[in-house]
Amino acid sequence: MCGFVGFTNHIDNSNVVLGEMLDKIKHRGPDAEGTYIDENIALGHRRLSIIDVSEAGTQPLYSEDKNLVLVFNGEIYNYQDIRARLIEAGYHFSTQTDSEVLIYGYQEYGAALLQQLRGMFSFVIWDKQKKTLFGARDFFGIKPLYYAQMDDTFLFGSEIKSFLCHPKFKKALNTAALENYLTFQYSPCDETFFQGVYKLPPAHYFTYQDGKFEMKRYWDVHFHADEKPDLDTWVNRISDTFHDSVEAHKIADVEVGSFLSSGVDSSYVAAIANVDKTFTVGFGTEERYNEIGWAKGFSEAIGKKNYNKVISPEEYWEKLPMIQYHMDEPLADPAAIALYFVCNLASQSLKVVLSGEGADEIFGGYNVYSEPGGSAYDKLPRGLRRGIGHIAEKMPAHRGRNFLVRKGKDLEERFIGNAYMFTPEERKALLKIRTNAPDPMALTKPFYDKVQDQDDVTKMQYLDLHMWMAGDILLKADKMSMANSLELRVPFLDKEVMALAEQIPTRYRVTREATTDEKTPYITKYAMRLAAKKDTPPQTAKTAAKKKLGFPVPIRVWLKEDTYYNMVRECFESEEANRFFHTEKLVHLLDEHRAGKADNSRKIWTLYIFLVWYKIYFPENLCLVT
Repeated sequence: MCGFVGFTNHIDNSNVVLGEMLDKIKHRGPDAEGTYIDENIALGHRRLSIIDVSEAGTQPLYSEDKNLVLVFNGEIYNYQDIRARLIEAGYHFSTQTDSEVLIYGYQEYGAALLQQLRGMFSFVIWDKQKKTLFGARDFFGIKPLYYAQMDDTFLFGSEIKSFLCHPKFKKALNTAALENYLTFQYSPCDETFFQGVYKLPPAHYFTYQDGKFEMKRYWDVHFHADEKPDLDTWVNRISDTFHDSVEAHKIADVEVGSFLSSGVDSSYVAAIANVDKTFTVGFGTEERYNEIGWAKGFSEAIGKKNYNKVISPEEYWEKLPMIQYHMDEPLADPAAIALYFVCNLASQSLKVVLSGEGADEIFGGYNVYSEPGGSAYDKLPRGLRRGIGHIAEKMPAHRGRNFLVRKGKDLEERFIGNAYMFTPEERKALLKIRTNAPDPMALTKPFYDKVQDQDDVTKMQYLDLHMWMAGDILLKADKMSMANSLELRVPFLDKEVMALAEQIPTRYRVTREATTDEKTPYITKYAMRLAAKKDTPPQTAKTAAKKKLGFPVPIRVWLKEDTYYNMVRECFESEEANRFFHTEKLVHLLDEHRAGKADNSRKIWTLYIFLVWYKIYFPENLCLVT
């Protein structure tokens, strides 16, 4: 696990600039630093030593003839198999790292190598002879890769903040990203909050030669349900495949631990991984915000030691600016801050942890996936529901109105992912500025088009796999772990696990037939929960039956307290807020929430986090606000 930076075209002080860029990502790899510079390119690497911790693993790495130069961030879990095939083909390895297989694999297979990899990765390879740069990002987008074309210079790296050190970089806010963010709570496009800076999408590779950038997708999810096997067969297949994935994800020359909450995903990982240490954080003493009791009990049941921490409100709010700095772009998911603290806790004991991200997207775990066909109202004719929905939209707010409005819309109109903060109309009303941001449906349409023949649950999963997971879940997982020099591995996000999950019928992902609980008339991740129950101690039975909570954070409570209400209000009335927003409308949302007239906590948080982030990355603009 590491981080890298680089740029094309030699400048007089390339070594100095590259060193400054590397300093910005030192947290990603405090164990070692390496550089390569010639008249065409500069490459820099920071290393967190996990496999082959000797100096031989320091990057950049070179092919035997020194023509290919590699910088790599991630882990290749099947590197030993690939290495064996390459040795048989005549290649000679000089290290025991997983990184080196990328050099000779690329030399042997070209871009086709990517199909063989099992792991999380972003990397670039420079071909000195051809003067070609090749870069790629893993299947799901676990590891980041940013790039920018500034005049005749091509910049690339693991974090945007490193670009700011380059003399050719022109820093400017992308206001379209702001408007999109107000709806999604993250930046949903390949564009970022910085004009001219882009994210390489998951499962894509690029080539850069003679100033020409070309990008291509090399893999995608393809749901194709196999209705023949019965439920028990699917449960056993999930068990076998996931055991294999966890074992692969444990490969390391250092100790591996596991995150643990009260949920089935992390419990399943921790139990079958058989690691010695688990890590948990929570808030206060209420069970809805504090899962430490659950985690301690489960850890005892599996014979492991649980390390835990109660996060105080003061700690949480104090860390916000630093966390948004590490995030590169604003992310309004309150769980990101909690994730920072559990990463920090784990980093005090080890370098690698396993976590449960991805299970919900792959196996159908979000509660919202139960919505299609979930009520008798859904059986009414579509035209009737749409008519009632249109009428409801024009009526004053009342109990049941939102239900009628949502049910009057097709899935493609109402579902943009797990967060929907501000509608296009709401965000236009809040913003003083005008942007060219597209309608949310324009962003989701390309994904819906690819699964137009699938059922609604599958459509939701597919959209979340491509937008929500990469833009929110994996962004915070990478940035919060790396901020603490910790490698976070996600065994659910494995291509073999995904290949299996693609085949599971929808009724074994979300079911209404197997539940007798009137309060929860559905079960999400049904087959996976049964596999977890089968594979883990009896205590898991209760865990596997729990409704998904997410990572609960008491934001809505804190925003009603004087300390944090006043903190946010001061921010909402600030000059920088006035630059972008009608500030009286921001304050109205805050006051309405405090008075208990509406739960505006997530909307308030979305606005507040952007302003916190803006103060960090554009401090020079604050004095320009009028």
